[in-house]
Amino acid sequence: MYGIYSRSWGFEVSIVRNGVRHHRLFGKASYGGAEQALLHAQDWRDHIVRSVPPQTRSERAEKQRTNNSTGVTGVFHHLAPNGRVRAWMAKTYIAPDEILRTDFSVADLGDDAQAFAIRERARQLERMTGLARIHPAEEAIRMGLSAHPAGPREPKRSKSEITRRNNTSGVSGVHFKTPNRSHPGYWLAITYTAGKGSVSKAFSVKTHGAEAARNLAIAERASQLADKLRAEDDALAAGREPASPAPRRQSRGRAATTSGAKRNNG
Repeated sequence: MYGIYSRSWGFEVSIVRNGVRHHRLFGKASYGGAEQALLHAQDWRDHIVRSVPPQTRSERAEKQRTNNSTGVTGVFHHLAPNGRVRAWMAKTYIAPDEILRTDFSVADLGDDAQAFAIRERARQLERMTGLARIHPAEEAIRMGLSAHPAGPREPKRSKSEITRRNNTSGVSGVHFKTPNRSHPGYWLAITYTAGKGSVSKAFSVKTHGAEAARNLAIAERASQLADKLRAEDDALAAGREPASPAPRRQSRGRAATTSGAKRNNG
C-alpha cells in the first residue's frame, strides 16, 4: 500500500517530499482496532499527497548536481585541447524521443556565448511540463479515486482511554484488585491526569456482587472521564492550561479491610 507500512502495533505513514519526510504513526490501540487505524492512516496519507505535491519536472531539472562545473544546470561547456572554452551548450531532456540541445560557439559569439546558452536553457525548460515522477497511486488519490471506504471515523483515543494488554475488565481504567488471598476483592475505577495525580473509586465484590461491582466501576470510570474532559474544556475556554478535576473521596465499600482501604493504583 503506497506510503503506508503495516506494523505489529498498527500502521506507519511515510512520504518524502522535496527532501522532507512526512511521517505519522497510527496505533491500533489508539483507534480501537486495525480497521480504524488503517482508515485514519489512509486519510492522512491522502491529505499529504494532495496538499504537498511533488516538484514539477522543471523545478527538479533546475536542481544543481554535484558534478556540475558551470554553475548553471543544463548548461555545459566544450573545452579545446588547450583547456580554453570552445563552446557553450544548453541541453534539456524532455522525453525519451525529445532531447533539446543548442550549441553556442565562443569563436562566433565571444563572451556572450555563455549568456546565450543560459537564456536558451530557460526557454527549453518552458517546454517541460508535469510533475516529477510519482507513484501511480498518487494520481488516483488526487482525483478522489482512493479505494478505502468513506465510512465513519472513530476519533483517536486519549491515553487514558486505551485498554492495556494487562487489563482484565475489557475497559480502560477499570481493574480488579485483591489485597490478599482471603479478600473477596473489589473493582477499581481510576483516572490519571498527567502531572496532576489521579482520582479513583472502588466497589466491593462482597457488598455488590462480582458483576454489579464491575458494572459500577465501569460507570464510575465513564463519569471520571467526563469530569476530566469537562475540566479541560473549561480550562481551555478560560485560557488556562487544562487542570485535573477535583479528587473524589476514595471509598471501597463496607467489606474493605484495613489493608484493602489503602490506596492501590496498580
